[in-house]
Amino acid sequence: MSISFDTIPASIRKPGVYMEFNTSLAVRTLPTNKQSVCLVVPLGPAATVEANVPTPFYSAPEAGALFGPVAQEMAAAFIKSNRYASVSAVGVVVEGDAEPDITAALDSTAMAGFTILVPAWFSQTALTALRTHIQTYTGSMEQQGIIGVGALTSSLSAATTLATSLNSGAISLAVLPGTESTARQVAAAYAAMIASEEDPARPLNTLVLTGIKVPPVTKRLGRTEQETALANGVTPLEVAAGDVVQIVRAVTTYTKSAAGATDVSLLDLTTIRTLYYVRAACRDRIRLRFPRSKLSSKTPAAVRGELLDVLKKLEELEIVEEVDANVDGLVVERSLQDVSRLNASIPVDVVNGLHVFAGRIDLLL
Repeated sequence: MSISFDTIPASIRKPGVYMEFNTSLAVRTLPTNKQSVCLVVPLGPAATVEANVPTPFYSAPEAGALFGPVAQEMAAAFIKSNRYASVSAVGVVVEGDAEPDITAALDSTAMAGFTILVPAWFSQTALTALRTHIQTYTGSMEQQGIIGVGALTSSLSAATTLATSLNSGAISLAVLPGTESTARQVAAAYAAMIASEEDPARPLNTLVLTGIKVPPVTKRLGRTEQETALANGVTPLEVAAGDVVQIVRAVTTYTKSAAGATDVSLLDLTTIRTLYYVRAACRDRIRLRFPRSKLSSKTPAAVRGELLDVLKKLEELEIVEEVDANVDGLVVERSLQDVSRLNASIPVDVVNGLHVFAGRIDLLL
């Protein structure tokens, strides 16, 4: 290996011992996965912040003073479920009874590092705008890790219809028909519980949405209805022991491929969260190790070694698995079109959640 220096030139003639500090090899661990939530809310008449300016808050009354009553309502539900998460809001000007265009508000959050976006409107129009925003900023150029969260409290059929229209692997829509809590409160509480789990591969099953009101027995989703919800990209919420509302299984609204075939590749919310995290871990490692690297014949192997180390560490945390079995698929090679570019394929076998256990009881007489 050749040793390169950032600050010590090769042309030095004066005798001496010259030492520089190199921090590019210091970090050997994976990045953290802290979650940051932003609520997209209407600005009330007494709001003290401008529209389209994401602003953090630390209590429901503060959110109300900054943005208005809807923000206070959602903030209270969020904080009751998870008081330790980082949460902000961005205001939207609403003209009369018309549904606002939230595009500008969403765009204003783009550079703020939010990982979960929760609008106060759950119509097809609003959530389609959210889907467009997420597609733009989570793509291969912007590479952010964003999911969208919504909820309905009307009916299962309305939820499945909405989920079908969205068909997004980065949007999760919860349903709890009959609750006296508003859909905004349910969505905020659901987002709070997603934010509470920093392990991207760990399922959210059974997590409780504290403070959400239990629907009457006649309105609760039965087993068949819950299966229908899960098959159609909707996250069912149920009433558990102690009269609490909890997550059955967190799924995304993605159910069909672009060709219209049934596709379960992004069924569980953990899958897209895991992919986001793996991408961030790989990017961080490359940017740490090779910030000013030359592209020589030695470089592809060095880059591949770092990527393999990242995958091995992810495997230790049970975020990915079967790294050795898939190691031949880890390829780093020079581009045939750009002399200064490396291309890589990185196989990622995500660790799935344990959602179903099937057992047979054999009677012996």
